[in-house]
Amino acid sequence: MQLKKASVLVVDDDTDVLTAVRLLLRPHVRDIVAEKNPDLLPGLLRQQSFDLILLDMNFKSALNTGNEGLYWLRKIKELKPEVAVVMITAYGDIDLAIRSLKEGAADFVVKPWHNEKLLTVLADAVGKKSKGDASSAAKNTTEIFGTELLGESEAMQDIFLKIKKVAPTDANILILGENGTGKELVAKAIHQYSLRASRPFVKVDVGALTESLFESELFGHKKGAFTDAREDRPGRFEAASGGTIFLDEIGNISLHQQAKLLSVLQNRQIIRLGTNDPIPIDVRLLCATNVPLPELANESRFRKDLIYRINTVEITIPPLRKRGKDILLLANHFAAVYADKYMKPVPELSKAAQEKLLQYHFPGNVRELQYAMERAVIMADGPVLQPDDILFSPIEAAPVAEKLTEESNLEELERATINRVLQKHGGNLTRASKELGITRTSLYRRLGKYGL
Repeated sequence: MQLKKASVLVVDDDTDVLTAVRLLLRPHVRDIVAEKNPDLLPGLLRQQSFDLILLDMNFKSALNTGNEGLYWLRKIKELKPEVAVVMITAYGDIDLAIRSLKEGAADFVVKPWHNEKLLTVLADAVGKKSKGDASSAAKNTTEIFGTELLGESEAMQDIFLKIKKVAPTDANILILGENGTGKELVAKAIHQYSLRASRPFVKVDVGALTESLFESELFGHKKGAFTDAREDRPGRFEAASGGTIFLDEIGNISLHQQAKLLSVLQNRQIIRLGTNDPIPIDVRLLCATNVPLPELANESRFRKDLIYRINTVEITIPPLRKRGKDILLLANHFAAVYADKYMKPVPELSKAAQEKLLQYHFPGNVRELQYAMERAVIMADGPVLQPDDILFSPIEAAPVAEKLTEESNLEELERATINRVLQKHGGNLTRASKELGITRTSLYRRLGKYGL
């Protein structure tokens, strides 16, 4: 069925939304009914036949549980299981909207939407209904995201859906996950599927910037602003103009740096060092950190007002050990990539090798798997990889720190951990604080506390 022949019901308690959707759809559908009160839904479904229902996720006067959309979706599916339902959701309810797909919704749209995008979603929903395709919008996402960002697990399918929905907006996204899980790949996918895809994608590892370099790198400087400023230089925000800026390791910047960044995001302008002239900026902001959100929300570590600025939507990438058979999917992918690179036949994984991969805990996540498969391809003698061909990096092995006595307490354990990480990085405080997941200021305090 074409959208032009569809009868559409829109249910939302916001009259402005009803008016906007009615005006948009009127030229594109056979007829449209707008309803503010979801309690009237059962009666409307008995009185009239609809091909498509556009349903809000939350209603101010209904169940007040935060799950109103799911409740009414179930009611619709009980009464009219053949009707295609598209959910209307806000950024904060995207996880809930993904649940709605598993409950039978055809798709969801995020407010505020682009009109052309909404029409496309509705047309696709009607088309699926006419073909009897009840599969979720997650279908074929492995292909959609190409050869770098792969996954067939439920957790990754949810992430792919989020990317597809938030990418066309200008919402600020916070990407969470352990080191090596693929946060940068997610950021690049969001940019690739955004309306800014043809403009620059600029990555900055802000956690590695010293206090003295932070402003110069991000906001630029004028000639003579400091000793080595021999010419005018735009910062990364200006370089990303019209496109996307990706601030990696955002959880490791100091409170002073956070204040500078917050001011830029609030005012949507930067001031180069050495000048007083504001320069407007137009960028999409993506941030990433390996610091868990509850820990990040500790105000002694990170400003909550900045968290709200960078976290319109959050995407949490699961560790590889929780992705099941995605491990084998990625292993075969990396085997093919490195076989091509080193001009060798693409090896197969023996059953025993597969079992070894599935049983390993992968502290280094996808990055560790990638390096393990590269070594295996280089060193393997035959066309089938055996368990002995797959060696995991000793870097990621759980280290045996100082042997602690039975009377050991948390302070002793913390001291031993800090000492080990400092030795690992040759005394480099920036790298040590980054691995420990704390700011350099916090590391300084602990060094003084333990006399290190």
